Amino acid sequence: MPRKATASSTSPPGEVDAPRITTAWRNRFGTIANGLLTLPALVVYAGLLVVPVGFAVYYSFTEYNGFPSSPPQWIGLHNYERIFQDPAGDLHSSLWVTAVIAVAGTVIVNAAALGLALLLRRTTRFNTFARLVMFYPRVLSALIVGFLWQAILGPQGAVNNLMERAGQSTLPFLADPEWALVTLVGVIVWAQFGVQLILYLAGLQAVSAELQESARIDGASGVQVFRHVTWPALAPTVTVTLVTTVLSLLKVYDVVLGLTNGGPGDATQNWAYEILAVTFAKNDIGLASAQAVLLVLVAGILSFTIIALRRRAEAGAEAIG
Repeated sequence: MPRKATASSTSPPGEVDAPRITTAWRNRFGTIANGLLTLPALVVYAGLLVVPVGFAVYYSFTEYNGFPSSPPQWIGLHNYERIFQDPAGDLHSSLWVTAVIAVAGTVIVNAAALGLALLLRRTTRFNTFARLVMFYPRVLSALIVGFLWQAILGPQGAVNNLMERAGQSTLPFLADPEWALVTLVGVIVWAQFGVQLILYLAGLQAVSAELQESARIDGASGVQVFRHVTWPALAPTVTVTLVTTVLSLLKVYDVVLGLTNGGPGDATQNWAYEILAVTFAKNDIGLASAQAVLLVLVAGILSFTIIALRRRAEAGAEAIG
């Protein structure tokens, strides 16, 4: 019995391909429309980040004091040579302070945040209130945080006034170089702590409760459950928190400005604060830009190193498993 001719077999080729052509043009138009919609955001991004970074890189190769009457003069790598020579020794001191803040702050912030996240992971009224209280310092301006703790721990601050009234000797929280550095690290940890706590709480929500319960049923202790179930599941969160903490601590300057202003002497003057001082106190835009470029490079190298080490550890664990 002969088949009836269908519309597709009798229609001209142009009519058969018409829906495909229409769909292709529709997809192409959608791509163009999406690109146009993202264009304003790209312009803002370029204006706020790409352009300033480009100018900073350019100024790092010039001698420039920031005044329109003295245009930038190209001097090549001279500013970078000055950084490594460091005749005044300011940068060496600021690098040491930066390393102390970055290492000690990263360890303390992440250890405390993870420990408290494990304690506050259950949703109760008290835990919710405690989370809000611990995150609150992050809402404050970092400069305000510095001024606040300066009023509390300064030579004439609230703590020393209370100690004097109690007949006790005052403590040099901000007057002694060693005390001041320890105090600065503590205040920075207090200010940075909230974000890492929230990140760890979010990471713990992704840990399988069934796996943890199965491990407990099999006789695993709390430490063993954390080591073999919780910790491996938290690996991506740990990487994110480490990177964000290091980046935040490397560029912190506002807490330093409000709390110690780099003092006593230069005991708490970190690299970011050194860049600020070179820019506004010495009006050396070229040298400050060169230091800023190097700081960004160091931050990028450390971030990629942390990510690479984390991936290598995961690959090694999978190979052993």
